[in-house]
Amino acid sequence: MTQDQIILFTLFGIVFGLLLWGRFRYDMVAFAALMFGVVLGVVPTDEVFSGFGHPATIIVALVLVVSAGLVRSGAAFLITRTLVDATRPLAGHIALMGGIGAVLSAFMNNVAALALLMPVDIQTARKSGRSPGLSLMPLSFATILGGMVTLIGTPPNIIIASIREEALGEPFGMFDFAPVGGVAAIAGLAFVALIGWRLIPNTGKDNTGTSDLAQYNAELTVPEESPHIGKRLGEFDETADKTDVAIIGLIRGGRRRYGRSANSILRAGDTLVLEARPEALDEFRAALSLDFSDTKRQEQLNAAAEGLEVVEVVVPESARIAGKTAQKLGLAWRQGSVLMGISRQGRRITSQMRKTVIKPGDILLVLCPQGRSSVVIDWLGCLPLAARGLAVTADDKVWLAIGVFGGAVAAASMGLIYLPVALGFVVISYVLTRILPLSEIYKHIEWPVVVLLGSMIPLGIALEDSGGTELIANSLIDLTEGMAPWIILTVLMVVTMTLSDVLNNTATTIVAAPVAIQMATTLDVSPDPFLMAVAVAASAAFLTPIGHKNNTLVLGPGGYRFVDYWRMGLPLEVLIVAVSIPSILLFWPL
Repeated sequence: MTQDQIILFTLFGIVFGLLLWGRFRYDMVAFAALMFGVVLGVVPTDEVFSGFGHPATIIVALVLVVSAGLVRSGAAFLITRTLVDATRPLAGHIALMGGIGAVLSAFMNNVAALALLMPVDIQTARKSGRSPGLSLMPLSFATILGGMVTLIGTPPNIIIASIREEALGEPFGMFDFAPVGGVAAIAGLAFVALIGWRLIPNTGKDNTGTSDLAQYNAELTVPEESPHIGKRLGEFDETADKTDVAIIGLIRGGRRRYGRSANSILRAGDTLVLEARPEALDEFRAALSLDFSDTKRQEQLNAAAEGLEVVEVVVPESARIAGKTAQKLGLAWRQGSVLMGISRQGRRITSQMRKTVIKPGDILLVLCPQGRSSVVIDWLGCLPLAARGLAVTADDKVWLAIGVFGGAVAAASMGLIYLPVALGFVVISYVLTRILPLSEIYKHIEWPVVVLLGSMIPLGIALEDSGGTELIANSLIDLTEGMAPWIILTVLMVVTMTLSDVLNNTATTIVAAPVAIQMATTLDVSPDPFLMAVAVAASAAFLTPIGHKNNTLVLGPGGYRFVDYWRMGLPLEVLIVAVSIPSILLFWPL
């Protein structure tokens, strides 16, 4: 080995060791390695930051922003509230949620897809009286599987497409991953739904913390020209049940009607009195296109603000609002905010929200302009609860969001526009149409992943330029000398999959993809089947909670132990290899 190869292998060894140790965050480890690479002379100074402008890095950042826009528009709620049913048997629920998760993951970042569906799954488990741990791991695995199908579904596919463009002059297209990734995803989903979930130990624990979240008494108003005018209030029960909202009354003309009023015929301006958690309240409002309790103030807020956000605050004795009503305090006209709900130690509020005298110890749900929450909280003299990301769904723009995104994906798939540019136009459209507030754009980019990519890409290029990837490829070829092509592909998949289970799948792809190309070059065959093998294997990280962010996300809420992932993950990885190798040889012949 040359001196540069020794230095680079040492750096990669240290990086992998530190990532396995987990003492330091992965982005700092990668960035430090890049800096040492420059100082030691193995990474050229003029290329040190080239990874931050790499198409793979840009696409990953844009996909995260677009995913946030699809969530904020209510596009995902449109799917889940239509299909999810708490009374469905567990196997059917896992199959349905897994299918929804896989489809969403194919067209949005799979971490974002899980983050969107996880609360729905937890709520369904709570309604069904079972442990969320029985369905959260299958949902995580399903979203990982769905990401294999398209270019933008998971970062490894984006990286591999970019590496192919650099090596062969043309990247993989949007759906080039679909034949192999689709077969792997369908087989994996079938296993997870039919067999896999039965292998998970049932701890019987609910570690989601949902029981600790406040239930609010809140109000929503039937707007003018609503399609629900003329319906009975009881017709909302099905939607209320699906979104975990309790309808407890009706206010008409400023007066609370007797009882629950289930048979009352709805009129414009009627106010529904509800009991719900904040997230459920927003989903119910979006599902039925209802207005907030102060319709006039809501219109002014929508016109003046970049967006709306909901904050939860506790009322201390010294608070300005303690002993007063929101109406008398002038919350609406002084601070441009609306009192959405009140939580009072489990007791129901019998008067209108804005006319209810606030007491010390109450928890308030306040709707305010995007970015002004801290000012409003200070003015009220209240104490904020821990932030839970309570953004307000822009449900009136759901089809606009879907149409813009679908058009961009179609244009990129047909080669009419470069994918990063298409995604950039989607982001611009979401901002201009106020689907996604400008102030939130950078909040949704996972900067540690950007730093990891920006740091590892130059190191990966340096390893390839130094002949390091050729050395690894030759070692694997020597190991499999005289063996059939399918065995060579299997060895490559197993090695990549093993690395991905213990390391970040992005870092694994950056190292493994050039090795795959070099192996194909040495064997004088097409590199595409080798790249596809790496693409599937890098994403198939099912053995540990650290191999993929989705597995980490469900670790706590599911009450899992480290070893629990092996129970379903090991047979799933074996299955993925077994179905992927024939598919690769069929769709991407050597």
